[in-house]
Amino acid sequence: MASEAAADETADTYSEFIDTVERLMNVGHAAGVLGWDQEVMMPEGGTPARSKQRSALSTVRHELLTSDRMTEMLDELEDADLSDEQAAVVREIRREHDRKSRVPEELVEEISQASSEAMPVWQEAREEDDFSTFAPTLERLVELKREYAEHIDPDRDPYEVLFEDYEPYLGIDAAERVLERLREELVPLIDAVRESDADLATDTFAGEFDTDVQEGLARDVLDALGYDWEHGRLDTAPHPFSSGNQFDARVTTRFDPNEPLGALMATVHEFGHASYTLGLPREQYGTPLGSSRDMTVHESQSRLWENHVGRSKPFWENFLPTVTERFPDQLADTSVEDAYEAANEVYEDNLIRVEADELTYHMHIVVRFEIERDLIRGDLDVEDVPEVWNDKYEEYLGIRPDTDAEGCLQDIHWSHADFGYFPTYSLGSVLAAQLFDSAEGEIDDLDGKVRAGDFADLHDWLTENVHQHGSRYTTDDLVRQATGEEYTADYFLDYVKSKYGELYELDDYR
Repeated sequence: MASEAAADETADTYSEFIDTVERLMNVGHAAGVLGWDQEVMMPEGGTPARSKQRSALSTVRHELLTSDRMTEMLDELEDADLSDEQAAVVREIRREHDRKSRVPEELVEEISQASSEAMPVWQEAREEDDFSTFAPTLERLVELKREYAEHIDPDRDPYEVLFEDYEPYLGIDAAERVLERLREELVPLIDAVRESDADLATDTFAGEFDTDVQEGLARDVLDALGYDWEHGRLDTAPHPFSSGNQFDARVTTRFDPNEPLGALMATVHEFGHASYTLGLPREQYGTPLGSSRDMTVHESQSRLWENHVGRSKPFWENFLPTVTERFPDQLADTSVEDAYEAANEVYEDNLIRVEADELTYHMHIVVRFEIERDLIRGDLDVEDVPEVWNDKYEEYLGIRPDTDAEGCLQDIHWSHADFGYFPTYSLGSVLAAQLFDSAEGEIDDLDGKVRAGDFADLHDWLTENVHQHGSRYTTDDLVRQATGEEYTADYFLDYVKSKYGELYELDDYR
């Protein structure tokens, strides 16, 4: 009888716990919609009210997460006899609770308001090409996030603490190892590519392409990949992004009349994010089991669709007729090989991360990683960011920005106070290659299916092995479940060396 009473008490506590979890997660989802609106549709003058609205929701969520009653429930449930799924929910909420409960509510509110107010300042600074107008705002955000990290753990590296907001399970050591290995092995490959005499069709998409027609093409590719329009929408934003949940996962892109390929690939990239979000289990909405694993996994989904599908030759064999139908005057004589080569050009002078190729992209990440790490650690002054940024671009990429807009002001992340986010882009690219290799091994003739425009089996494989698990597993456990191996950069490096060795006729890499 005593054991039955204990079981009943645990069940009651877990029921109350889940109700609270669902409330705090719904508050977070509501804040996400307000954030989407601010970046996509809100009138310019709405910032003062919106910053207070988002700050209020952030405070409410923080109060629900860190209340005394939440502490009591977590303590009781940690020692209770729970199912594996219930234990996973408790693990995830406990991790976040322990971190956030150490941070004063007034600081949470101040960070939320400051980041909301920072976005229009960043936008104006970028438009005016003047970092000095954004510098005081950035300095304030850096100070606030240092304080945030110190509250969580004053004895640890503050950047490591912030990194764990985006990837809590692989660890900063893994991020540094991966970035170091990519730098060591990709720089020689990039150098070999630039010295190659191969004549790729890099001017395939040169010219002017109407942006309204490009939007139609973006909708075409979302249709082809299987985007669920009943649960999503396409809009434009200064910086493409995707947000939402399994019932409402929206994508944005941006259009440049001289860069149609950039908009197309950005759309495919954001589709990957939305596909993951829409693949989360609907019956678990409002709990960690219905929430995505952290940013490494999320980025792996966008990179898998963008690079392993969207930049592949089988994809262009299928989708090129749609592109030429939209732009017959510019692309009527384009071959599949032309489109494939153009989609995989390694740029010699690209300064913009979101427009970078697969190889140089990771040097963009290294620059940002090193700068934001030094900012948070206090090893770099905000006023010195433009010069250090430009020096690192020259050292790692052989190019130097002429303006702040094409240099240190190009990304939105620091205006959101998202310090620690950037490494997950490279970590996700590495994981994408490992996942795609496993999918290829289990899906019969995956290339043939992509060539035929049949993406159902790939969708199903990703849903079964990644999406449906939500945050049930830690990142490293999820990788083992999906691929049967530990997380490794081997597959990514093998993939790019083989692909670009063939494209650029590099004997040492073929």
